[in-house]
Amino acid sequence: MAKSTSTPRSKATASAPADSPTPAVQHVWLAGLGAMAKAQEQGSKAIEALVNDGLAFQRKSQAEAQQRLHEATERLTHMASDFGQQTSVRVDKLEHLFEDRVAKALHRLGMPTLLDIQVLNDRVAQLEAQLAALSGVATAPASKKAAPASARNKPKAAGTGSAKTVKKSS
Repeated sequence: MAKSTSTPRSKATASAPADSPTPAVQHVWLAGLGAMAKAQEQGSKAIEALVNDGLAFQRKSQAEAQQRLHEATERLTHMASDFGQQTSVRVDKLEHLFEDRVAKALHRLGMPTLLDIQVLNDRVAQLEAQLAALSGVATAPASKKAAPASARNKPKAAGTGSAKTVKKSS
């Protein structure tokens, strides 16, 4: 019998008005579950949004890093080019200084310069041309007179003389 009185009471509790403490606790519980469901739903959306923001930030960071790397590379290339130019200018100056000192030393020793040799080569070419022109005009008489004169002017070598002075040693 107690059972029968308790059964209508539990039914009454389930359908009790809102001012009783049991439905308020149940509403809080259900609100908490609803908040949890919304947090999970919005949490996954928030994670997706954060992932997308992270990808965008990573791309932006990589682009910025590449830009800075490119700028640094250009600066280093420019510095290396300037350094190379300065070095080549210094080497050229050193080379000219060395050439000048060698030329002065050779001049003191009496060595002709390249210009002197070129002038002499030009003069020899002119004389050869004049000689060729003169030898073409008077070939026969000039060559007959020139041969005996050159033979007369040649000095005799020492030890050349008569055949009597040469003895065989046996």
